[in-house]
Amino acid sequence: MPRFRLTWKQCLRWLLPLLILGVVLINVLAWHHAGAMMFYAEEGERTRPPEQMGFFQKLGVLLTGVKVPRPESELGPESLHQEARELFFDHEQGIRLCAWLQDADEQAPLVLMFHGYGAEKTALLREAHAWLDLKVSVLLVDFRGSGGSSESYTSLGIDEAEDVALIYHWARSHYPQRQILLHGTSMGAAAILKAVAEEGLDADALILELVFDTMPNTVANRFRSMGLPAFPGTQLLLAWGSLRMGRNAFAHQPMKDAESVHIPSLFFQGEFDPRATLEDGKRVYNAVPGEKEFVIAADARHQSILALHPELWNNSIQDLLRRLPASRP
Repeated sequence: MPRFRLTWKQCLRWLLPLLILGVVLINVLAWHHAGAMMFYAEEGERTRPPEQMGFFQKLGVLLTGVKVPRPESELGPESLHQEARELFFDHEQGIRLCAWLQDADEQAPLVLMFHGYGAEKTALLREAHAWLDLKVSVLLVDFRGSGGSSESYTSLGIDEAEDVALIYHWARSHYPQRQILLHGTSMGAAAILKAVAEEGLDADALILELVFDTMPNTVANRFRSMGLPAFPGTQLLLAWGSLRMGRNAFAHQPMKDAESVHIPSLFFQGEFDPRATLEDGKRVYNAVPGEKEFVIAADARHQSILALHPELWNNSIQDLLRRLPASRP
């Protein structure tokens, strides 16, 4: 019986179209995933964190993309305090931000609070109440695309740095003699660092929780959480995300922004955070040339440090407040 053999040219003729098809499909998936991360869905149930999914659930997400509904809350400003006020701030390009303001007293420091990715301001209510208990006034902010603010997208801290700057300049113009603190978690922390580096904000202190060092690294961490290799998914996702967003996502590097920070900075990082790892946070911390402190929350993942370690959080914040001068010159 004659043996059937394929020449290398015949193999190539069969394999090349399959290879091209595979490349096309991978890029289509990357394009879809990038959009799903940046543009909030109008409705539906949010995709569970990778750590909570089984194999087939992860496979489904890999094929269809994550679903992140626009972050909303039915709570009103009274959930911050019965006397809290709702304020709105407008960018020149028509974007409107929503925030809740509660004054502790007329001379109290004011903390501006910025939430993380896929969240809105009520995600930081626990921390906001803790600040009020410490006699610090609170301005709790929705980034663009979240809560009471306009838009329905996120740039994971890139455009949100403009939101930080807008709110800060308003606060500084209205309260010129007060200490003004910037407090952000995850994406909020990254946006603060970018705003300080690019806008030269002269805040009196920064509180940075669960900060990631670079956009490529935090995306790679998400792939690893799914049990997938980071390459080439990270590069493809960021490339398509950059095109869809009109921004260079590869250049979003809080670690680089931190080199411009000469403001007293307090870092909180979770010991076992899979998304903004302890090593990521240390790289950002090490890049800050000014006064700084790094607090490791034992056993914490990507979660509220205050909820897990209230004493650690409160003691660290009180130490920071004691080091601040009584008022601005």
